[in-house]
Amino acid sequence: MDGNGRWAKKRGMPRTFGHKAGAEAMRKILRECREIGIRYVTCYAFSTENWKRPKSEVDVLMRLFDEYLDEAHERFDKSRLIFLGDKSPFSESLREKMIRLENETAHIDGFIIFLAMNYGGRDELVRAAKKLAQRAAAGEISPEDIDEAAIERELYTYPAPDCDLIIRTSGEQRLSNFLMWQGAYSELYFTDTLWPDFDTKALHAALEEYSKRQRRFGAV
Repeated sequence: MDGNGRWAKKRGMPRTFGHKAGAEAMRKILRECREIGIRYVTCYAFSTENWKRPKSEVDVLMRLFDEYLDEAHERFDKSRLIFLGDKSPFSESLREKMIRLENETAHIDGFIIFLAMNYGGRDELVRAAKKLAQRAAAGEISPEDIDEAAIERELYTYPAPDCDLIIRTSGEQRLSNFLMWQGAYSELYFTDTLWPDFDTKALHAALEEYSKRQRRFGAV
């Protein structure tokens, strides 16, 4: 969900103004995805690298997350929420809300929202490797037991299927450490639209393009 800062700058407003607009765009897109029957949606809300941003901007993002989680607790009664990433750097109150939402929505199986917060694809793979190494050191598994399935079981997204379509807004054409394993065979869709302007019409344009792709997964 890229382009919040540039969207605000074009309007002579601070970057934080763009993040607020971006949060509203996310709400609308998630509602539409649920309405049209998409089962899994992953939103890259805050990366492991985003802590490098100015403290004032990070503070605003944390407040937006806090507000969103309060809203999600009241409105997302038909959605399961799962947070991807290490929760430990967040405030105690934010961590508690994240854990509570995961527990209270764990029974829902229809529409699943992955919110990637303090998430990085490489960090996720390092975490999975450490867990497998610990299990091997404890004698629970042998190195020969480590295959793709073993790694997948240690990913934040397990047991969800691999990602079908990755959408990146604002004209940037790179993955930026997003779903490095799960996106190995994802279809990629890049648009110049800045995230706050990415509406349901733009979503359907992306899905229409995806429907025309021929996915061969390395075969002929």
